[in-house]
Order: sequence, then C-alpha cells, then structure tokens
Amino acid sequence: MAKEDIRQDINDNQANWNDRAKVHINSKFYDVENLINDSHKISETTLHDYDVLKPFLPNSNISGLDLLHLQCHIGTDTLSWKRLGAKKVFGLDFSNRSLRYAQEIAQKAQAEITYVQGDARFASDKITDKFDVIVTSMGTITWLPELDNWAKSIYQLLKDGGTFMIRDDHPILNTLNFETFNMTADYFNLDVDTYRSDESYTDNAGIKITHTLNHNWNHDFQEITSALLKAGLTIEFLGEYPRTEWPALKDLVQKDGWFVLPEDAPQIPLTFALVVKKL
Repeated sequence: MAKEDIRQDINDNQANWNDRAKVHINSKFYDVENLINDSHKISETTLHDYDVLKPFLPNSNISGLDLLHLQCHIGTDTLSWKRLGAKKVFGLDFSNRSLRYAQEIAQKAQAEITYVQGDARFASDKITDKFDVIVTSMGTITWLPELDNWAKSIYQLLKDGGTFMIRDDHPILNTLNFETFNMTADYFNLDVDTYRSDESYTDNAGIKITHTLNHNWNHDFQEITSALLKAGLTIEFLGEYPRTEWPALKDLVQKDGWFVLPEDAPQIPLTFALVVKKL
C-alpha cells in the first residue's frame, strides 16, 4: 500500500475516533463522572493490565515509576495508572478530541498528567522523556498499519531496564470477524480491512458516529514478536486468555467482570498479553 493511501486511512480513523470520543465520554461503559468523583476508583481494564504487569515490576509495584500510556483515548486508564502510584505519567493518542476530554478529566480529578497528540508508531518523535514503564491495552494495535516503527519507538522511550506491556484482542478474533466461530477472514496481515460502521463498543449515549469509515490491520504473533525483538527488546512473558472486557463475539456471556466463552463452545483465546524488557 502506498504511503499516501496509509496516510488517508489514518486520517479516516482519526475522524472516526474523534466521533467516538463524543460517544464514549457520555457512555456508561467509561463511567467518567464516577471515575472523576471517586478518587479511589480504578478502571477494570487497568486492574486487569496491572495483574499482568506487576510480577515484572520492581517490588511488584508501579509506585514511583514513570509511565507512558500509548493510544490512551480519553484517558480513563491513564488516570487509573496515576492513581495506582505512577509518578510521572504521559498519555499519547492521535485523536485531538479524545485528548481534550482526557485533559478535562485529569483536571477535574486533580491529577497531573501530560497528554501528547501523535501516532503511536512515532511517539519518540513527539516525546523526549524516558519511562520505566510503557503500556498499551485493548483495541490498540489493530489501528496501526505496521509495527516496526512502533516497536522502535517503544525501545527509544524506555529507560534501560524498563518494561513494556501490551494486552489486547487476540489476533484470532479477526478471522472470526468478531462475530461467530466460523473463520471468514485472514489471520496473517495481508491487507487492510476497510469497513463502515456507525457503532462502537459502548452504549451510544444518544450520539451517532458520522465519520463511519474504519481501517484495521490484523497483526499475528509472528509479526508482533518479531517487531519487538528486532527493535532490541527481550520478551519476558506471553499469555493467552479465554476472557475479555467486551462482547467480542456474539455468544459470549458475562461472568465475574469478564466476557467469557460459553462452557459448550470451543475454548479459544480472546485476549493476549506480552511483557518485554529493555535490558
């Protein structure tokens, strides 16, 4: 795909996520008002991420560490990392409207967080600080057309001995078109998946998405791990899990704060997690 085509795809996605931000800020899914008003509240996604990350942190604790949150959206998880004890906290996203909401949330919650607009693949072009921890989570890398620059940027932004963690939708879900157990799409990243949708993964709060064009790229494990290793990072952990935070397939059922597979369904991974180090 030509660079011009990729640039247009990213512009389309940016417009779509600016619309989504208007939907999400008012949604029950993000529960922004309660998050702001309850200084002890931590988002479920961040709690799940922290469970994966903790064993690889000094003293199994984020307290006092500098953290960068890539593809931070409206900043609810970024605020949660700050509340868990991260010291210097940055969030980066390509959606200017998302970041405007993120800044408002941080101000209302009286949390000192720095937000930067930019493409996660080139975050190191936008940020000069270095971090002990970099995180990205749930529904992130599918919006990136390639991962080599993403991995290089993570390497450049980590301090020596620093840790990067990603937890995200399992790439097998793309083959199921996020609908049924019948495989209908490629596993390998052969081409961009372009589609139109005026829906999002939250309740719509009475607001419609008008920029409906979306472009996604499925990244298989070989591509993800190869990009991180080529950048000079060392893989510490890979996990696959039969649970997720959202109804990624039609037949999932809610249990203990997760969406899980029915007992009589094929037990497949719904999410994965990777932890890597800069040694």
